[in-house]
Amino acid sequence: MAIDRELLDILACPKCKGGIRLNDKKDGLVCERCKLVYPIKDDIPVMLVEEASPLR
Repeated sequence: MAIDRELLDILACPKCKGGIRLNDKKDGLVCERCKLVYPIKDDIPVMLVEEASPLR
């Protein structure tokens, strides 16, 4: 099951409160401003700065 478009529209980066987008692999949410990728585990976005990885 993919992340719902409506959910993506209301989610924001917890660090900068900016917009996010789904990455190409559809396994993470990207904040371009912070250069972070928040993982999606079992179809649930993990929106914790501590769990994010640097954008490559």
